[in-house]
Amino acid sequence: MTFDSWLSSHPYLEPLANFHAHIDSALQRIPVSDVMLPNWPAYLTDFHAGIPLLKSSNVYIDFSPAENVLTSIVDQLIHSRGKVGEECRLLQSELHRDPDSSERAIAWLLEKGEFESRCPALLGHLGWNALSRHLQPIVSAFRKWRDEDKWLRCYCPTCGCSAAMAQLLEGDQGRRRFLCCDRCNTRWQYRRTGCPFCEATDDHSLRVLAIEGEGGLRIDYCEACRGYLKTYEGNDDNSVLLANWTSIHLDIFARDQNLNGFAHSHYRF
Repeated sequence: MTFDSWLSSHPYLEPLANFHAHIDSALQRIPVSDVMLPNWPAYLTDFHAGIPLLKSSNVYIDFSPAENVLTSIVDQLIHSRGKVGEECRLLQSELHRDPDSSERAIAWLLEKGEFESRCPALLGHLGWNALSRHLQPIVSAFRKWRDEDKWLRCYCPTCGCSAAMAQLLEGDQGRRRFLCCDRCNTRWQYRRTGCPFCEATDDHSLRVLAIEGEGGLRIDYCEACRGYLKTYEGNDDNSVLLANWTSIHLDIFARDQNLNGFAHSHYRF
């Protein structure tokens, strides 16, 4: 499935698709610096203790390239039409306010410092696009290094965020469930049953809302806390259906069913 074919059946997503395409185009024009991988043995104790990689004090990660990516994205988007361009011009002035502004903005994204912005939602969205671009080699290496069975926690092993989506994979030993982070694009294994929000383990408290014509997407929700998670049933690495924003209409449907959106998302409604 391509984004074009998905949009043909979901035309109301086109403005959001254009927004993402604009960001992706800007990212592709920004050079990517080489990344030094963390010292994995130094992180092992924190990993077993449930401390996400980016929150560990035992590993060093250089975020300065992400600062440059963030300022470059904002600089490229200042000529966008409407509210995006208006807010990017405000962000540009904030990120160039002093020599340390972009560094403090990245620290704010990582919950390691303060940064005052008049456009926190857009800064969060663009900032995590910059960070995920910079962190991609680290996220890939981390997935190869870690033992998935040793994590099984309800939050992201890389950044500590709650999951935005889930994917069910069919294998020789039955189905496995992976949770997906909307901030750093990490995917990690979680218990096949159980709520990833209140962590209730009673199978009978979990329910499924099947959505016809949505390409294998469904809504899983917990009767105990009413938290829901959009879930993709498929073994393929489907970038369209796992993009989160492509199924924002399912979020709206879930809220109409009085379900709670505990998952992290760049979008609030």
